[in-house]
Amino acid sequence: MATVGPGMALRGVASGLLPPAMVPHPREEMFSVLVVDDHPLLREAIAQRLSSMGAGTVHEAASISEARTRALASGPCDLAILDLGLPDGSGLDLIAELRAQGWNRIVVLAASDDPSAVRAAFQAGAQAYLLKSASPGIVTDGVRRVLEGGLYADPSVAPLLAAGTRVPATDNTPRELSAREVEVLQLVADGRSNKEIGDALSLSALTVKSHLSRIGRKLGTGDRAQMVALAMRAGVIR
Repeated sequence: MATVGPGMALRGVASGLLPPAMVPHPREEMFSVLVVDDHPLLREAIAQRLSSMGAGTVHEAASISEARTRALASGPCDLAILDLGLPDGSGLDLIAELRAQGWNRIVVLAASDDPSAVRAAFQAGAQAYLLKSASPGIVTDGVRRVLEGGLYADPSVAPLLAAGTRVPATDNTPRELSAREVEVLQLVADGRSNKEIGDALSLSALTVKSHLSRIGRKLGTGDRAQMVALAMRAGVIR
């Protein structure tokens, strides 16, 4: 385990936009992180980046088995950052395990920009997908967005997701949902209100309502629960 010093405060974490259980520790306690990657130099670079953002404690693991041990010892941290290609299995399985244990913020930092890998990570429960080739600024933006309760896709992979995802409507006709519409539906599935969804995605509540109306027209239902059920059945959201 590496302990790193204080850095600049995160914006927005104390703004009251998130439920108390979702807000990271106050500044004097910093926030805690689990970093899982089999490359020591990369783990060190991530720890330094997190230090500059105000991380207090960084737990490190080089494999899924080691991550399990760290996770059980520490309990849920404020954030987990992990690779998908680990030496003893898929990071997708680890994401699902951490989510089941109460880890609410998970960032994937991977080499692959394959859209199917990106979608699989979000469907497994990740809140962000970043590329290892990303600039420090993009990594910082992605981590901040997740700590504040939002979702984030690396700008290099976001256009690959823009084509959307097909969901069978109530008449079983496949309908195309945009990446933004999928984000909105995922947050609906997480139990967020329109205002909370807007805060997470930097949208107005009215814009969120417009997205939901458009989704409803596409899927043939205005019922939020049914929209979520259709998307879940199609494997678009978790």
